Amino acid sequence: MISDGIVPPAARSAVEQLQAYSAPLEGRRSMLRLDFNENTIGPSPLVAEALRGFSTEEIAIYPEYDGLRDAVVRNLLETGCRPGLQSDQVGLFNGVDAAIHAVFHAYGDAGERVLTTSPTFGYYTPCARMQGMTIDAIPYEGEAFTYPLAAIQASLQETTPRLLLICNPNNPTGTRLAPEAILDLAASAPQTLVVVDELYEAFTGDSVLPAADFSATPNLLVFRSLSKTAGLAALRIGFAIGHPGVIDRVGRVTGPYEVNSVAVAAAFAALADQSYVDAYVAEVLRARDWTLQALRSAGIRHHCDGGNYLLVWPKQPVAVVDAALRGEGILIRSMAGKPLVDGCFRVSIGTTSQMQRFVEAFLRLDP
Repeated sequence: MISDGIVPPAARSAVEQLQAYSAPLEGRRSMLRLDFNENTIGPSPLVAEALRGFSTEEIAIYPEYDGLRDAVVRNLLETGCRPGLQSDQVGLFNGVDAAIHAVFHAYGDAGERVLTTSPTFGYYTPCARMQGMTIDAIPYEGEAFTYPLAAIQASLQETTPRLLLICNPNNPTGTRLAPEAILDLAASAPQTLVVVDELYEAFTGDSVLPAADFSATPNLLVFRSLSKTAGLAALRIGFAIGHPGVIDRVGRVTGPYEVNSVAVAAAFAALADQSYVDAYVAEVLRARDWTLQALRSAGIRHHCDGGNYLLVWPKQPVAVVDAALRGEGILIRSMAGKPLVDGCFRVSIGTTSQMQRFVEAFLRLDP
């Protein structure tokens, strides 16, 4: 029992001022999960087979990563990455969240500046603040949420931010930035680490990797994941791709066994079944087209550009619609309080049948 009046030691001042990132709620497994942009049907059968064959001996020993970086490289080359990528240019992480945290830990110091956009993925901010960094978040432009390229370019020239974070396509606005523009930004600011978060790239095809030359732009780092397309969100495995020197330095601030053996086995299986991922992405794109047509026909304000998600502005308050849909067993993600998108919600795109269920319920509950 904790005694009244006795408090634990204070953390660092930067941590004491932090608000924890809002993670998924418990009790989601029985629901239609359209709130956190996950794969909505599960991973390849090869993944399930690999996990069923996982031995007790493998559980009892520390993880081994032999060959996994090579498997990532092979997969990236098969899906369009620039030839010449080597295994020492791939970092393994306990999900991209851990990769983001490691980048800030390796490259961010108190008082230094982070340049990014607003709104964007919410985890960037607590990572910056826990390092005592200053955040310069430039808003997206207009109702189309256009990337503020000129303002970003000007900011890079006026000062030298330690990090430039580009979520491409952006979560939650779906905003896309052409690979050529990203490479130009990196080339124009060689002392800034330009981090490109490509978790949703498969749904747009805007990856910078086919054009990236890490010897020419060693300040470029790209994140990829097996959560959104391959369905491994619960196992937490992500990758960073970049110059060997950057990968080495980011790896120095992580633990030696950060990625567990179950995730490694699942990753090997998922990477070996690219056709499964391709089929799932194709179905999501079909479902996205169907959903957009249904919303247009109903006269519902919405916005969709890239990614496996879109924004919807309901007629009723978002909290009312959120609660009503939850009562129907459907989860969405409220954007309440977020700059530029307050008053709407983000809905992930699943299969066509799942989106038909969502649209029918939404139109009935928000007439």
